[in-house]
Amino acid sequence: MLILWAVPLFAADSAKTEVSLKELHPTREQRQSTLIINNVVGKYHYKKSVLDNKMSAAILERYLESLDANRRYFTKKDVDRFKKKYRHRLDEALRGARLEPAFEIFIAYRMRVEERIAYSLRLLHSNFNFELDEKYRFDREDAPWAANKKQLDELWRKRLKNDFLGLKLTGKKDKEIRKTLKRRYENTMHRTRQLASSDVFQIFINAYTQSIEPHTSYMLPRLAENFDISMRLSLEGIGAVLSVEDEYTVVLKTVPGGPAGLSGKIHPGDRVVGVGQGKTGEIVDVVGWRLQDVVDLIRGPKGSVVRLQILSEDSGTSGPTKITMLTRNRIKLEDQAAKKSIIENKDGKTPVRIGVIDVPAFYRDFDAASRGIKDFRSTTRDVRKILRELITENVQGVVVDLRQNGGGSLTEATELTGLFIPSGPVVQVKDSAGSLEIEKDNDPEQVYSGPLAVLVDRYSASASEIFAGAIQDYGRGIVIGEPTFGKGTVQTLIDLDRFVRNGGKKLGRLRLTMAQFFRVNGGSTQFRGVVPDIIYPTAVGTDEEGESSLDNALPWASINALKYARVNLGSLDNYRNLHQQRIKSDLGFNYLVEENNSVNKIRKEKYVSLNEEKRKQRWEQRKQEKKDRKNRFFESIGKKPADDGEGDSTDRKRKTAVEADLKVIREIGVKEAARILADYITESSPRAAMATPTVK
Repeated sequence: MLILWAVPLFAADSAKTEVSLKELHPTREQRQSTLIINNVVGKYHYKKSVLDNKMSAAILERYLESLDANRRYFTKKDVDRFKKKYRHRLDEALRGARLEPAFEIFIAYRMRVEERIAYSLRLLHSNFNFELDEKYRFDREDAPWAANKKQLDELWRKRLKNDFLGLKLTGKKDKEIRKTLKRRYENTMHRTRQLASSDVFQIFINAYTQSIEPHTSYMLPRLAENFDISMRLSLEGIGAVLSVEDEYTVVLKTVPGGPAGLSGKIHPGDRVVGVGQGKTGEIVDVVGWRLQDVVDLIRGPKGSVVRLQILSEDSGTSGPTKITMLTRNRIKLEDQAAKKSIIENKDGKTPVRIGVIDVPAFYRDFDAASRGIKDFRSTTRDVRKILRELITENVQGVVVDLRQNGGGSLTEATELTGLFIPSGPVVQVKDSAGSLEIEKDNDPEQVYSGPLAVLVDRYSASASEIFAGAIQDYGRGIVIGEPTFGKGTVQTLIDLDRFVRNGGKKLGRLRLTMAQFFRVNGGSTQFRGVVPDIIYPTAVGTDEEGESSLDNALPWASINALKYARVNLGSLDNYRNLHQQRIKSDLGFNYLVEENNSVNKIRKEKYVSLNEEKRKQRWEQRKQEKKDRKNRFFESIGKKPADDGEGDSTDRKRKTAVEADLKVIREIGVKEAARILADYITESSPRAAMATPTVK
């Protein structure tokens, strides 16, 4: 499925018991894996990198960042010592499968964690003065390393004070707070001690592979099994893809049709800080836990209830938490199937009927197809059926909604494009050897040839970008919305066991970037994504999304264009102007812009006040501003929004109200796409809407 699935750094094969320092050493299997990974990366990775001194320095930086992302444990003296000894030696070590440097650094890290936790537990008996005007820097990613132990002590004093204040403002009493924080810090130490040799190896090898580019990563055997489960979509749970960031479990995305997405209470960027079982079970604090252990708590059988304590992205790290109750369920293919609706646009002199096709994913039942089942389920088959239904319902134009569509099957992206063009190339795939493969639509049937728009956002990625890019290149429709994610590379999973005789499931897998997508016009979808013809915000989110925000992302590139029949849509300037005039007074768009600005502002913050009154005022101010923004918009359409406070999302009445609100907000973007297409239909001549193709 693409980048929206990520390899956790602290998860996988560790035993539940603590690991002694004597057990932290490289194994024969790990040395084997290292040699195989070196060979595979050198031969098959799309980017031809050199394992030299420059790469060695990058690997060391990334490894230290993986262990101590927020620079809370190591001092500058520690880091300088590592750099002096290994900055230009890790390349030689990797070539020779000598992994001792990684273990030496990790052991030092573990010792520093133990020192910091011991200090914090002693400090926990102190009393804190929350009337002082102090600030705590919670985002230390770009901060200098602490010069010495004294600076680390001060950093941790403020960190403890911040954690204490955060719990205090939720209404917890001092005794309960000290108990919670004692357990949290002890868990951090305990879980660090649980990290086994296999974990150390995974962290170090990923520091190596992700110093090449961000999508190549190593998976231990247990993690590989979990990946198989997620790809089959057979796991019973809440339907959320999770990762780890600093000490927080972070929501990367919610799966369409899953309990998390349907609740309307969980969004990308939110942090899970606690998990409770059932409607009344104790909320277990999971800050500092390994990702796999958090996932194990959240998973469960269909129909059972789990409660998540969420620190939402739009409240910042210092904001209040909320409890969201979810009923676990099995996510079925039908939950991600394409769906239709019709918008009656009455803005112009004559009403225009616009059909909308919501495509959440590019799915294909490969198992049924391989067994020869004729009516197997796929995106293209479902959309073909919907198009024919919409034609009989006399729609005058169609909007294909690809927002939040993270991709899926390349075959489906190609075949779906074929429903809208007579025939021709759809995408070019260039591999590491420079060989070029062209994915073509060879079916001359054009199911729909009428006016078309494609709606995308920053989460539209991979297969979505292939489809949108092809429609744009052919001039077949108007691409509308936000620049897409920019995921234009192809990954394959390689079992390392296949490279050794009598290999069992011991060595794990390598997820390798081995090719890159190029549009028929020769430009890549990589890094830049697909830039819409008409740009506007389509949902609440942040600017810090997409391939361009990832370290070491492959740059945009281009190759020769193909010959293809392009339709002349004519100038779109008039429709851009009509759109701009319309949204100036549109409270829905004002709401989206204000929400985006608020979230982006919060994400840029690095400090938080440790003064109780100031912190409380800031909480209340943000809460009121968010409520006011939403109320203004809903009042403008004559509707009262659902309560955004804590509540039971398993309650049918409340859940229905929240889902209705989400639908209203989501419709802001798609209704404007329908208006733009309606403008095109009514303002342009039939010739412009259905122009004769010209060969490029």
